[in-house]
Amino acid sequence: MKWLMCIVLGAVVRYLLINSDYAVTIQNRVEIATPINSWKRATEGAHLYANGINPYEGDLYHQNPFILVSVWYFLQKASTFIGVVFIQLEVGTMFMLKMATTVFITELYRKQKTKQNTDAKGTAELQILEKDLESIPFYVALAYMFNPYTILNCVGQTTTVMSNFLLALFLLGMSYRLRLIACVALALETQMNIYPCVLIIPAALFIAEHHKNRWLSVVNTCLTFIAALLWLNYASYKIMGDWSFVDATYGFIFNCRDLQPNIGLFWYFFTEMFDHFRTLFLYTFQINATVLYLFPLTFKLHKEPVMLLTMLLALGVVFRPYPCVGDISMYLSLLPLWKSISKFMGHNFIVGATMLVTSILGPTVWYLWIYANSANANFFFGVTLVFCTAQIFLITDIFFAYIKREFCLKNGLQVTIDGKEARIALE
Repeated sequence: MKWLMCIVLGAVVRYLLINSDYAVTIQNRVEIATPINSWKRATEGAHLYANGINPYEGDLYHQNPFILVSVWYFLQKASTFIGVVFIQLEVGTMFMLKMATTVFITELYRKQKTKQNTDAKGTAELQILEKDLESIPFYVALAYMFNPYTILNCVGQTTTVMSNFLLALFLLGMSYRLRLIACVALALETQMNIYPCVLIIPAALFIAEHHKNRWLSVVNTCLTFIAALLWLNYASYKIMGDWSFVDATYGFIFNCRDLQPNIGLFWYFFTEMFDHFRTLFLYTFQINATVLYLFPLTFKLHKEPVMLLTMLLALGVVFRPYPCVGDISMYLSLLPLWKSISKFMGHNFIVGATMLVTSILGPTVWYLWIYANSANANFFFGVTLVFCTAQIFLITDIFFAYIKREFCLKNGLQVTIDGKEARIALE
């Protein structure tokens, strides 16, 4: 009954806002719509496609051909029900997240049971409880369905709703170790945003856990993902008849050609950047957003691929050039999965308050800058910089809390040095 009430309430809130006077305003907000997920651009690209014009020839459309064809089809067949389709995608995403996290928390509980005899005494409060196997997936579903960022993303009808659906499908395939489903879903998501491609590593490690030859399984998963990505790009070529979509999608994202303000860090930096330094810093920023954290985190967390996935997903959102609140809502919804490390998270209030305040200040300073002409770009960038800093604090807090928990499980909560209680600190 509680599931039905949550679904109905979440769907009703979205439906009422989509059909309200605020819907158009929300769709045009820079925190919600970006050049690669804007519904307005998606519909304009679909209209160009319907009239035999290649939407990739200009600088308007930057989404992949599968989104192009899907939007064109829905506009042709069910234009009056577009809002309902987005709500259905949200409900489907919630259900898949719930199913995936049920498997993840069960796996974590099973691992805990196998090594419980080696854990230090007095660490019962750090353990995953049996009741968590049911409650945590429910909290994850609630965290997605009722997150204001998720609701705004749906009301804004951005293609990030589809992106989150694909990520949830990827997590579902990963959790049940369905290699083909996970790889195809991630390949489709990679076509949309590029940066989630690194998630194939934690997925490969998780799928390989029950295989005798783990490295062979990891290689098979990576090769399946590469094959799926190549096939999808070839299918895109067959849809469009040429390869113009490659530069308009991958090239546009990688080269950061549109410096329209958003909640990320790229736009202001490259607005101020001298052209002869642009290439150096572009490569630096892109490496930071993709592979820079992949290898050290994989080395540290290769035995805990679900935590590795959470970290890489969050880092990819913070450092990509065109982030939106819908991207943030996806990794935030996974946080209840790590309830067992909450004891060691020391910045919850600071991070929560900062994200709340900056979420309110963002539209305020945007109005002062664009409409009232009493502020400038520095005001808005200052807010987005603090917003990203809060997310970085959250990510590092989760990582350090996980390491502290592992240390305490091995050494106990009460650590003494020369007979005096020591304080656990990571530097």
